[in-house]
Amino acid sequence: GNGGMTDDEYRAHFSLWAVMAAPLMAGNDVRTMTAVTRDMLTNKEVIAVDQDSLGVQGMLVQEPAPDLQVWSKPLADGSRAVVLLNRSGLQTVVTASWRALGVRGSARVRDLWTHSDVGAMTDRFNATVPAHGVVMVRITPVTGGGRN
Repeated sequence: GNGGMTDDEYRAHFSLWAVMAAPLMAGNDVRTMTAVTRDMLTNKEVIAVDQDSLGVQGMLVQEPAPDLQVWSKPLADGSRAVVLLNRSGLQTVVTASWRALGVRGSARVRDLWTHSDVGAMTDRFNATVPAHGVVMVRITPVTGGGRN
């Protein structure tokens, strides 16, 4: 980043670029970037969402509250990238429903920023999202026929 935002805000910014299939360009001085910024800009799982061969942009699928949004992008392998965005100044729980995402049955959830498998979920996924931050996951249907 070029300064002026928190790490959570930069992560939110980069996540939204990726889910929108936007060109990814770094405008910062790469010689002096922090390890957090370097890890963000080189996250292979997030970059793979941006560069997915299906080439579809994500879209807003839920607004559970005025400052909370759920964005979803279909991926070539039948999974979905999902961004839970918290624009408020307070950490809060955000829920993405399978219905809004077009997913049926249970699905595996993987956190793309922490590189960790969250587990199999049914009907919804909840996460605690930092103020001005995101949780970005990949949701892969495992039963029930995949997408609606």
